[in-house]
Order: sequence, then C-alpha cells, then structure tokens
Amino acid sequence: MAFVSFVGRVLFASVFILAAWQEYNEFGTDGGLAAKSWRPKYDAFSKHVSSQTGVQVPEFDIKHLVAASIALKGLGGLLFILGSSFGAYLLLLHQAITAPILYDFYNYDADKKEFTQLFMKFTQSLALFGALLFFIGMKNSIPRRQVKKKAPKTKTG
Repeated sequence: MAFVSFVGRVLFASVFILAAWQEYNEFGTDGGLAAKSWRPKYDAFSKHVSSQTGVQVPEFDIKHLVAASIALKGLGGLLFILGSSFGAYLLLLHQAITAPILYDFYNYDADKKEFTQLFMKFTQSLALFGALLFFIGMKNSIPRRQVKKKAPKTKTG
C-alpha cells in the first residue's frame, strides 16, 4: 500500500514539477512567456479586487510572481513526493495565489466560450486544492509511532 501511495504522489506532483520546469526554461531575463501572459490577467485581477473590496493590490514586477510560482511548484512538488506536509502547504499556497489570477472566469459573461474554458480550469485547480487538503488531513490524522514503554520488572527476593 505504501508503494501505491508513493506512485500516486509522484504522478500528482509531476504535474507541478513539469510545469515549473517548462516555465523555468522559458524564464529568461524578462520572465518569459508566463510573465507576458500573466501581466494582463494580474491587472484585471487587481482591478476586480479593488472594485469589490476597496483594497488596493500592490503593484510589482510580474517576473517575481513567475519566479515565486516556479519555486513553489518545484520545491513543493519534490517535497510532496517525499511525503512532506510542508510540500503540500507550498503547493496549496501556489494554488491559492495563482488560480484566481490565471483563471479569471469572473471577467467574462457566462455565455462566452472563454468563461466555460476558464471556469473548467479553475474548478480543476480547486480539485487539486482539495486533494492537497485531503493529503494534509490524512497525514495529520495518522498517529505518530509511539515508543513502547517496557513494563518495570518486579524485584523478587
């Protein structure tokens, strides 16, 4: 059963690791294709948050967000394969930050083709988020091994 669990973690984390590797290869000095495609989505996200909450989202260089995404996916995926809860928390953080920005279905009308595509990708991201929460919950529910205490020997004599 432990082997099946390991293979499942490898297959699950390979999605994150391969995506991080691809973004890393394209990164360059300006953040690569990811930074170019994330900039308009980040601007739309920050406008949406500002209009709904009145809170101003800080402005920063988008290549830092791409670099953080690569680091979270790569390190989190490797640690997750090894069975670390910390790796799962890193992947959760990645999903929580990037999913609302990348899959901005809320900026489209429900009858548009883009809405359907982005909403499906967003719900897939939520499924990954749920799987990570399930892993953390199961990891925390399994009791740690406790050292068995030897019964004290009675003195005879």
